[in-house]
Amino acid sequence: MEKSLDRKLAALRADSDSGEFIIADAKDADMAHGIAAPGKSPEYHHGEARYRTLDEYREQIRQVIGQGVVDIVLMSASTNERLTIEERLFDNSHITPAARANDTTDIHVARHGVYPKEPSRPFRTATIDHIQCGKIACEEGERIQGANLGLYSITFNNILERDLEAIAAYRDFRHEAERKGFRHFLEVFDPNAPQGLEPEEIGGFVNDLIVRTLAGVTKSGMPLFLKMVYHGPKFTEELAGYSRDLIVGILGGGAGTTYDAFKLIAEAQRYGARVALFGRKINSAEHQLAFIEFLRLITDGAISPEEAVRAYHGVLQELKIPPHRPLDEDMQLLTPVMSYGGKPQVVVSQPIGDSSRPSEPAPPPSPKAPEAEPDWDSMTPEEKIEANQRRRDRIFGF
Repeated sequence: MEKSLDRKLAALRADSDSGEFIIADAKDADMAHGIAAPGKSPEYHHGEARYRTLDEYREQIRQVIGQGVVDIVLMSASTNERLTIEERLFDNSHITPAARANDTTDIHVARHGVYPKEPSRPFRTATIDHIQCGKIACEEGERIQGANLGLYSITFNNILERDLEAIAAYRDFRHEAERKGFRHFLEVFDPNAPQGLEPEEIGGFVNDLIVRTLAGVTKSGMPLFLKMVYHGPKFTEELAGYSRDLIVGILGGGAGTTYDAFKLIAEAQRYGARVALFGRKINSAEHQLAFIEFLRLITDGAISPEEAVRAYHGVLQELKIPPHRPLDEDMQLLTPVMSYGGKPQVVVSQPIGDSSRPSEPAPPPSPKAPEAEPDWDSMTPEEKIEANQRRRDRIFGF
């Protein structure tokens, strides 16, 4: 089956204003956090540390794959082995499986640990072969069994020795990936232990290090797209406009409010980002599938972030799912946490347009008869908006 990622990347390379937008569900938290990686269990009570199991986490991934709204599901190599290689869940899906290809030390987040406070060091648990076929050396024809897309992560701290070490490790990875026909996208974290940098200088520093790191990389080794912190309109437009070879994607950061997530994806898209990879924001949602549906409706231009928050609360009300916070609080725009270590790095700009905060949830959409899935590829942008508006008015994929 044709993968939506490949179709959208081709369209974006031809025209960055094609209207295509790539959404990824980042379910690779077990490569950063420990027991807490799958997120809080729905049965937990306030003040109680009770988390989902890894099996429950993987079951949520199966549901996201079955829903078919995202373009990429990012997993750990071990989850990729289970779902991609053994269960073959992506064979008849337009969704592309991906695996985290490295795990730098700044995402080694353990209870009582201090690693995220130390300058990041490059490290790789998984190998490309393990991602592609589940073992240390793939035989001929086996590389197509698993994922053929990986996330490579790098963190610059303005410390010469550490940054050169990170660049060299990335170079070695690219060379191996090219030999094995393995595709990747590049995640660039904000500095976790910066030297000589003020907060307002981070956006420019990261942009310059990205374009400098990739200046010597030919097409065969270039990342498909970037994943990075949203630093606001100025720096997003600057990087998105620098080169047609760079497709800018944003990471979601901390869970925050629902409005944090919905406003972030809308604003990033407005200023040039064409990819969003949300992990904790999706995983912390009261109902992940509904949350994902609204992300897609926003990027398709069918609904505003403000409307989406109210409608999402209406869906929760219809499903009798208690929201994490009342609607008026969930409409607040907070400072999102943008690093695994928990250090705030950026403030999303204030709301554009309607920012009213009704005190009561909007009435939930009335259930309607299921509609056949539209032929999105043959539709004009106007037809897509109209179809999404119809979809907005029913319960989302339940």
